[in-house]
Amino acid sequence: MKPFWRSFFASSLALIIIGGLLVILLVGGIASAVSGVFKPEDKVKIEENSVLHIQFKNPISELSYTEFDKQALSLKQAFGLREVKLGLEKAKTDEDIKGILINSASMPAGMATTEEVRNAILDFKAASGKFVIAYGETFTQKAYYLATVADSIYLYPEGMVEFQGLGVEYMFFKNAIDKLGLDVQIIRGSNNKFKSAVEPFMYDHMSDANREQTMTYLTALWDQMLLGITATRGITKAELNEMADSVYVRSAETAKKYKLVDDLIYEDELFAKLEAKSGTKEDAELSLISFENYCAKAAKKQNSEFKLEDKNIAVVYAVGGIESGKGGPSKIGSETIAKAIRDARNDKNIKAIVLRVNSPGGSALASDVIWREMVLAKEKMPVVISMGDVAASGGYYISCQSDRIFAQPNTITGSIGVFGILPNISKPLEEKLGVTLDRAYTNRPTMMTITRSLTEEEYSIVQEGVDDIYTDFKQKVADGRPGLDVAGVDSIGQGRVWAGTDALKIGLVDELGGIDEAIAYAAKKAEIKEVKISVYPKKKQDKFMEILDQFDMDASASVMSPIAQKIASFMQAVEKATATEGVQARLPYDIIIE
Repeated sequence: MKPFWRSFFASSLALIIIGGLLVILLVGGIASAVSGVFKPEDKVKIEENSVLHIQFKNPISELSYTEFDKQALSLKQAFGLREVKLGLEKAKTDEDIKGILINSASMPAGMATTEEVRNAILDFKAASGKFVIAYGETFTQKAYYLATVADSIYLYPEGMVEFQGLGVEYMFFKNAIDKLGLDVQIIRGSNNKFKSAVEPFMYDHMSDANREQTMTYLTALWDQMLLGITATRGITKAELNEMADSVYVRSAETAKKYKLVDDLIYEDELFAKLEAKSGTKEDAELSLISFENYCAKAAKKQNSEFKLEDKNIAVVYAVGGIESGKGGPSKIGSETIAKAIRDARNDKNIKAIVLRVNSPGGSALASDVIWREMVLAKEKMPVVISMGDVAASGGYYISCQSDRIFAQPNTITGSIGVFGILPNISKPLEEKLGVTLDRAYTNRPTMMTITRSLTEEEYSIVQEGVDDIYTDFKQKVADGRPGLDVAGVDSIGQGRVWAGTDALKIGLVDELGGIDEAIAYAAKKAEIKEVKISVYPKKKQDKFMEILDQFDMDASASVMSPIAQKIASFMQAVEKATATEGVQARLPYDIIIE
């Protein structure tokens, strides 16, 4: 059900404005941006004794992409984890690359992605014997966690390391809803007490169940971080917790005192160290190579190494919220992903499928469409799941029908539960704007409307539907997970969120590991000796067409008057928050952990 206000903005004038705006944008600058976040191969010049320079200025997604942000009228760019790993693999044996400089003040990625990048750099060190140095003016917690893979960590003398433990913060709208006179009707699985996506509309604080699940997964993620730091820095877990609890690290000097960093140096002193380690000649300048550009070159080379008919494992990337339709680089469209799985299983050269899931879920119906294709694929060949930062609710729904599920220790998963939200805006329309409504029906009034409240009978009907979907969800998980029956799924379900380490204990995942481990398992299961990857969904070659495809009528909100733009932005925020298009199997909230 699409809210009625969407149609307000679909006017011929908006079409004319958008058309003109498209011409201006395309002529004025999209071309240079779309040609790449990263330089093409012929512009990446690698000299001898070079050092890879890791900065991570763009968000890290599963694959690199450029996407048009219709609200900001700008291009959103992301750097791919796949490209990161291909670049590090190439650098192991590249004689011109002598080492790596990690120089990233923040880590624009989720916890599991950070773990996977960190493990890849550790593998680079172990396999190549080359040096890794980390340097920064400041380090956020995730950036510091990544930096701890280095042989030495250096901090600017007036810099800072954040080290205070993990935390999340939720926003609650209940008081604002009351002030606006809105009525938000909430329906979730009858026992889905952990499905806290609805809590911002019900309470002004966290429920006990939500606090319990939040503390459980936060503690698991923090323990994983401490485990990694202890292994590489030699500081005990007890010492690290004491530092965080007492806020001992308040300056660069205290960061050095408590051995979080090795020394405090200026940038020129850093360059002197890098020149010495890389073997840079006295009369030559230190050669720092952009890591992003180097990785883009490695990915381009790998993509051209094999002919299409040589490829034997399909890696299907399912990234973003789940909804019906085609989706995009940061949004899972059931039509697109279902077709990708179908194309892979129907390709006579493909012997196994790895579904890489990084999703908080979304539409229950759209999730079911993808689930069906997974069932059909599993009947024909090995199907393996690799979970990224998040594979929860609908993200778990599309994962449960597989031969094996891999997750990182700090992957967010589970959240087996469903909910629906139906706002009633009739009161503020009448009281604030003087708008009244009248109706005429041939039969009974429609239930799915935002201009009146549900009756008791209607509410019970919707509740029954939500419970039916939750029952179906539990059954599908039980069918796909060995050792779990419906009662067992319900006991760990009810919308509850789990970290990967705990998910392993309760049977929601089979093994801890990243996408490489998932691919290796799929290859073994399919008896493949030499792995050759084919990536799905297939990208369009024409970047201009890829951007143009993302323009639709919703873009009209971006070219309205300032007042109309504010109204449209508010309406779109409400629409996203309430997810009114059907029953949702969605993670309770966007988890951003710092």
